[in-house]
Amino acid sequence: MQSATTTIANQKSLFSLPPDITYLNCSYMAPLLKSVEEAGIEGLRKKQLPTQYGHYEFFHEVDHVRKQFSQLVNNADYQRVAILPSVSYGMAIIAKNLSVQRGDNIVVAGEQFPSNVYPWRKLVAKAGAELRTVAAPTNFERRGQRWNEHLLESIDNQTCMVAVAHTHWADGTRFDLKAIRQRTRDVGALLVVDGTQSVGAMPFDVVDIQPDALICAGYKCLMGPYGVTLAYFSEYFDGGEPLEEGWVTRHKSEDFTNLVNYQDQYQPKAIRYDMGERSNFILIPMMGKALEQVLEWQPERIQEYCHSISATAIEKIRKLGFWIEEETYRGHHLFGIRIPGEISLERLQNTLEQAKIVVSVRGRSMRVSPNMYNGEDDLSRLVDCLQGLK
Repeated sequence: MQSATTTIANQKSLFSLPPDITYLNCSYMAPLLKSVEEAGIEGLRKKQLPTQYGHYEFFHEVDHVRKQFSQLVNNADYQRVAILPSVSYGMAIIAKNLSVQRGDNIVVAGEQFPSNVYPWRKLVAKAGAELRTVAAPTNFERRGQRWNEHLLESIDNQTCMVAVAHTHWADGTRFDLKAIRQRTRDVGALLVVDGTQSVGAMPFDVVDIQPDALICAGYKCLMGPYGVTLAYFSEYFDGGEPLEEGWVTRHKSEDFTNLVNYQDQYQPKAIRYDMGERSNFILIPMMGKALEQVLEWQPERIQEYCHSISATAIEKIRKLGFWIEEETYRGHHLFGIRIPGEISLERLQNTLEQAKIVVSVRGRSMRVSPNMYNGEDDLSRLVDCLQGLK
């Protein structure tokens, strides 16, 4: 692992990105590391002869991934990590185990990702409760600060849960989870965090923040494959009901000779929530390799690196008349560029396409998400592209 004082150099050589493409879109999907790709190929080859699959692949390799993710988020108990197929699956577990009464409310941020909205809409409709959506301020002055303030103000004694992202998926706005956690404790509400757009690229400490649940898709900042999501569940969920009644999440499932002696008891803590066929012999080794690399880089160093390659470009982009959130309320790995009204979105997208610059356009905001495979030259190309629109 890199030391706390080590500065990381550009890591593009660890990927297979074409030299003529400027990929600034990790928040859409991270490119595969060569080591992750090799782990997937090896998993495919092993399937040629099923006798190569033993106890390790079903249990130990999965627990290795749990331990790696636990280390990443400073969780001392790897049994609090569940292996899931998607964020929506994790949110469905929470919805199944959340007590919601008539008159209660669930607080969410405006325009957050649908997987962290649809379950709550259904839940409050059934219970006669309220889904309280806190929209982003329309005035950009102190936008991130005021959005956080409005979120805190929306939490009251009828709030049973706050479900937010660490950084907003569309523009990277960072929410003050410690302040939100304190407010939810004051009113006896849960805090559920979607860490998909931050965990891996930005430090996250479950001891410090103390969320009730943290759900992270693996194919973005965690650099893993599509189809694996990692989730931390607190003590609140220790006795909850899973979505599936699978064999592998039952007590003593490690003993294949004894599986027909059916067990009502689940495996401990969050393991009860694992998806069926969680021991995917291709995806799990890939996820393990990805986490190994992220732990080697360290989220703190990733933030420092992304800041070092983007700071000059951001200053130039602002001078061109584009709006970008202040550093205090965003991460360095993900930021939104608000497009001035006089610039045609069609022209913007055509210009980006011709320059082979890959970002995500969301409404009148352009989401830019660099990572360790980018360099300052990539951000300079983006500046040149935007300058040509003025």
